[in-house]
Order: sequence, then structure tokens, then C-alpha cells
Amino acid sequence: MKNKTTAAWLSFLGGPLGLHRFYLRGMGDLLGWLLPIPTALGIYGIERVRMYGVDDGLSWALIPLLGFTIAGCALTAIVYGLMAPEKWNARFNTSAPEDAAPGQTNWFTIGAVVLSLFFGSTILMASIVFSFQRYFEHQIEEGRKISQ
Repeated sequence: MKNKTTAAWLSFLGGPLGLHRFYLRGMGDLLGWLLPIPTALGIYGIERVRMYGVDDGLSWALIPLLGFTIAGCALTAIVYGLMAPEKWNARFNTSAPEDAAPGQTNWFTIGAVVLSLFFGSTILMASIVFSFQRYFEHQIEEGRKISQ
């Protein structure tokens, strides 16, 4: 039986590695295997900033991948946590009754939802701001090069 609280926490804490997907759908889940790719590319972007500085164009394209992946997994944790027990059990525990305990919401589930909402929205906004800031700074530098 797949527990909703466990799935929400796995999505929040280990989502960028696909842990929630493997928990719910097994090791054969393609998206679970693909999720670490943007995570690794984003971490590589952070390393490029450390090596080459903040003006590295590739790094400002890669870093938001990590942020968007984390934010997407936080959103998934929110969806899992807020899913009705009947719907959860019908989707992930098909042999269980509609009101089975693994689909029930408790305070640990709410904790995962609240933390996912806080950190997911913060990381999403930071990723958007970082992307736009780098884009506009790049446009200004290009404009200066053309006018000289």
C-alpha cells in the first residue's frame, strides 16, 4: 500500500532525484529516471559559476533547471498531500477500500504541504528572478558592445 504522507515527503525531499516516482510507480518509471538530468545540469551550472564567475552564459541557462525541477517536485508534493483519500486510494491503492489509512491526511502530510509551498514558491521565484536578471544584464552588455 502506497502511503500519501510518504509520497508527499519523498516528492518534497527527494523529488529532484525521482524518489517519489520510484516509490509510487516502481523502478521502471521513465520520468523517475529522467528527473535527475535537469537536477544534475543545474548543479553543473552552479559549479560553472564557482569556476568562471557569474558572467558565464551557460551557467545562467543551467541553474534555473535545478530551481524549476525543485519547484515542480514541491508542487507534486502539494498535489499528493491535498489529494482526497478516496482519489488517492483509487489511484495508488486499487485493492484497498476508498477510506483506507494510507490515503488519509495527517499532520505530517500537512507539514509536507506547508514546507513544499514555502520552499517551492521561494525557489521558483528565485529561479525566475535569476533568469530574468541574467537575461537583461546580457541584453545591456550586448547593447553596449553594439553602440561602441
